[in-house]
Amino acid sequence: MMKFKLGKKLIIASIAILTSLITMAQNRQAPLEITLERAIEIALNENPSVKIADMEVQKKKYAKKSSQSALYPQIDAVGQYSRTLKKQVMYMDGAFNMEETFAPIISGVDNTFADHIQGYVSGDKGELYQNIAKNSPPPADSNEGIAIGRDNNWSGGFQLNWPVVVPSLWKNLEISSLDVELAVESARSSKINMINSIRKAYYGVLLAKDALHVFQQSYDNAILSYNNVNDKYEQGIVSEFDLIRADVNAKNIKPNLIQSQNAYNIASLSLKALMGIDIDQEISVDGSLLDYEESLYNEILSVDTSLMYNSDLKKFDIQKEQMQKSVELYKAQYYPTISISGNYMYMSMNNNFKFGDYRWNPTSSVNLNISIPIFDGLKKQNEIRQTKISLEQMHWQREDIVRNLKLAVNNNINNMTNYVEQIISTKDVIAQAQKGYEISQKLYDTGMGTLLDLNNAQLGLTQASLAFNQAIYNFLAAKADLDKTLGIEINK
Repeated sequence: MMKFKLGKKLIIASIAILTSLITMAQNRQAPLEITLERAIEIALNENPSVKIADMEVQKKKYAKKSSQSALYPQIDAVGQYSRTLKKQVMYMDGAFNMEETFAPIISGVDNTFADHIQGYVSGDKGELYQNIAKNSPPPADSNEGIAIGRDNNWSGGFQLNWPVVVPSLWKNLEISSLDVELAVESARSSKINMINSIRKAYYGVLLAKDALHVFQQSYDNAILSYNNVNDKYEQGIVSEFDLIRADVNAKNIKPNLIQSQNAYNIASLSLKALMGIDIDQEISVDGSLLDYEESLYNEILSVDTSLMYNSDLKKFDIQKEQMQKSVELYKAQYYPTISISGNYMYMSMNNNFKFGDYRWNPTSSVNLNISIPIFDGLKKQNEIRQTKISLEQMHWQREDIVRNLKLAVNNNINNMTNYVEQIISTKDVIAQAQKGYEISQKLYDTGMGTLLDLNNAQLGLTQASLAFNQAIYNFLAAKADLDKTLGIEINK
């Protein structure tokens, strides 16, 4: 009974483990099939550097729109409150003499009251004269002024400012447009660099994959030879020395096989990192370098060496045009500027904070402003001279850039030509090495050859295969660098 229960528990545990393994297998993501075109497409959509470059273009477009806003009227709602700590004093020297102006009037009124009111005191001792003198401003020649204004001053309304003719602003807008062009070209340059990196990383994966295949085949041949030698040794046909040599040869190839496997894994990780996908995502790279062999000869014949689309050169030309616009900007600062300004305000002045009793008085104005530059200490003239020297420097710099680019193009084409010759020669070597290996194997099987000859033939075949794959990779990498120099955005 105990055995039955124990067996039942083992069955249940086994089922649970099996179910877990099946679930893990189902949840495991299928390998992502990768071709060169697919790798480039994913990289251009997912790589952070490409996204950052595209965002920079958008930033420059917003900056251009921000500069354009200066052409439109600027309307602001404004308000102000000020508290008068000490009122302004106004002096009225020479305006008029209060005593001389009002003396006849006061005298006439004073005499009239004296004639009709009993007991009325006239003259400077009288009540009328005293009251008028008490409330009259000081005489014109007095050193005491008149205090004006109130404690609380309020104002609020709208202000308008509209630049109508501003030549320097127009040139600034042209420079902003060139900033957008420069950002677009920088984004294109980023994509070209990314495509170049993806192509070389993809070819690197294929190279590591083909090298792994070559070492695997070499290792399989070494194991096969070891098994044949072991069979013959057991039959007493060969010596123990041959058996040891076959075993050592197989074990010497094993580290190369492991190293090539690691190289393939590292190349795959590099490709995934450039593509911007999850490092844990398994990928499957189709094909091999041999698939590109037939197209190599046509590519070297159809190379266009024009630098018209070189990104570095296009960016340099845009920067040079910006410098030329800067000269025009400095010259535009010599021209007059015209602007319109205006305001519509409500103002109130009070000595208390009883807002309901305030009286608001509207005021408005429209102004036409004209500014004509006359003298600035030769600042603009010196800036123009400085910029013209920079333009002359850029002229010589461009010639140097073109010269270096042409040199890079010629080096890439020469390298491609040499790699084609290596491909043709190593392909013939592979055929001869394969034939030599087969002959050595037959000679050894018939007892007419030695194991050393067989191992040397296998080594020659391995080296020729690796050299052939390396030559194809070098050609493709040189072609990718050439396309980058020429500014080609896609793989042709």
